[in-house]
Amino acid sequence: MDRRPIWTLDSGMTNSTNGKETPAIVQDVVQAFDEFNGLHPGFRPAHAKGILLTGNFTPSSDALSLTRAPHISRSSTPVTVRFSDFAGIPTIPDSGPDATPNGIAIRFMLGAHVHTDIIGHSVDGFPARTAGEFVEFLRAAIASKNSTAKPLPIEGFLATHPAALEFVQAPKPVPVSFAKQTFFSVSSYKFVNKDGEARYGRYRIRPDGPGEFLDALTAAKMKPDFLFDDIQERVSRGPVKMHIFVQIAAPGDVTDDSTVHWPNDRPEVAFGSVELTGVAPDNAEEQRHIIFDPIPRVDGIEPSADPLLEVRAETYLFTGRRRRRAANPVAASSEAAVAG
Repeated sequence: MDRRPIWTLDSGMTNSTNGKETPAIVQDVVQAFDEFNGLHPGFRPAHAKGILLTGNFTPSSDALSLTRAPHISRSSTPVTVRFSDFAGIPTIPDSGPDATPNGIAIRFMLGAHVHTDIIGHSVDGFPARTAGEFVEFLRAAIASKNSTAKPLPIEGFLATHPAALEFVQAPKPVPVSFAKQTFFSVSSYKFVNKDGEARYGRYRIRPDGPGEFLDALTAAKMKPDFLFDDIQERVSRGPVKMHIFVQIAAPGDVTDDSTVHWPNDRPEVAFGSVELTGVAPDNAEEQRHIIFDPIPRVDGIEPSADPLLEVRAETYLFTGRRRRRAANPVAASSEAAVAG
């Protein structure tokens, strides 16, 4: 059962439900993204350009030792998967400098109004441990857009925040296809099996076969929507498969900091495979409506103590409610006036 608070959009950024105000940090995150990307009513403030696909998840037998989650004990579970470009700009070219890291969100449909999600992006890591630090990162980037100061605000921020510098400098090649990209969950999760044994892990979603990427010259020549055209063409020919693994933390590994990498020799457990078979109908409307959740909210998989998780969940819900209102042109115009 979905136990998230249901925020309602009243006016501006001071939303509340049952007297509970949207946390100030959520308002700060959304405002920073809106300032950085511009306001695009009806779209996400990040990963605005996306596509929803449908398919099925088949669990791995190995995953039974990891978790008692319901989609692991079933032979298959329907899924909805969203691929996306990074920027909060719905018209960004797929090979543009702000299109990566690409994003993935997987919804496991467990029953009527019952689901759990995996959310990841194509860089193994995150630029900030807390939402407050992430807002500082975004504000430094905004201040640098038209600045002539040396060093630029973003350069000053990166000089004192090594995790953000590592994230910015991490390779972000343009894939030949969403289906040939690898994705990583930002946070770790606590997996509990039927015997009550608990282990922490991070999701890794890999393509069927090797990853494939474009060199810079080839990427620059690609059509603006080539990744979206490609994935639609692929599923029209047959199922597109991707594999989900969980990297397991060792005792003593940090599990509450998204900027900390675990050693590559940490073992992985095969979680299962996703086969994508079609494009979701009414795609644009469904993308406005669906609100993914980084908190699992399912027996057998629990959130870690990562401070980003709760803020991300509330931010996704807040912007999802805003996005749904903008699906109505009248509401969209009113909201744009409020935000402006």
